[in-house]
Amino acid sequence: MEVILKEDVNKLGHRGDVVKVAAGYGRNYLLPGKLAIEATAANKAVIEQMKASAIRKSAGEKAGAEELGGKLNEIALVFERKTGDGGHLFGSVTSQDIARELEAQGYTIDRRKIHLDEPLKTTGEFHVPVKIHREVTAHVQVTIKSDAPEGAEGVVEDNDTGFVSLYTGELDDNRD
Repeated sequence: MEVILKEDVNKLGHRGDVVKVAAGYGRNYLLPGKLAIEATAANKAVIEQMKASAIRKSAGEKAGAEELGGKLNEIALVFERKTGDGGHLFGSVTSQDIARELEAQGYTIDRRKIHLDEPLKTTGEFHVPVKIHREVTAHVQVTIKSDAPEGAEGVVEDNDTGFVSLYTGELDDNRD
């Protein structure tokens, strides 16, 4: 199946390219997601006009993307999550979490533009790339902290009974 890309698609092509894809990929992902249109004779004529306008539009988008990239490079996001032994998270921080936090700070970024190889699963500082434009990539600093209280050592055990209370250092009084 041949399609004409309406948006840049990672590892496939750029806006305006005519590419050949598997029929299922085109029908089930590209067409419903408005990322592409079918490559018919009429659509190919429309695409030639779209390419001319895209060149003009791309110059303006790149300037806006560079400005936004400068602002995003200065942003530091902090997430507090529950952690286990060795700073491993119960759960993870995903590109969707980062997109939500950026939106809360006034930046609307599509989660698909945030490039994480895999979700962040440990505490620490990370530099996450955000591909704003084909030629502009910003890096957001993401810090993941444990939500455990500072004085808590993690697990406290009562030597007499063996009952354990997590994070608080107190014995569990609700024994059955």
